Amino acid sequence: MTANVGLLRPGTSAPAVLPAAVEAARALTTVEAHDVGVVRGQARVTVRFESPGDGQARRVAWAVLERLDELAEISDGRLVRRYGNRWYPPRRRDPGT
Repeated sequence: MTANVGLLRPGTSAPAVLPAAVEAARALTTVEAHDVGVVRGQARVTVRFESPGDGQARRVAWAVLERLDELAEISDGRLVRRYGNRWYPPRRRDPGT
């Protein structure tokens, strides 16, 4: 999942944002990778994690977005899943979730 990070909320330090996002995901699943990059002049947080299905992936992504929103203005939150060597948006609804 990715999200653009804008202005930090009062009391938030820039180095604290990525670790907080990672901890929000780790509370629910295994985190595989994480990064902060600059895309088109804006900071973008990426947290890659394991998920057995789209429903669980959405729950983890929402937890990360909620935590990021507590720390900064965010935009363009996006969840994608990897199938083989391609990334796709999650399906609308998982059977059984």
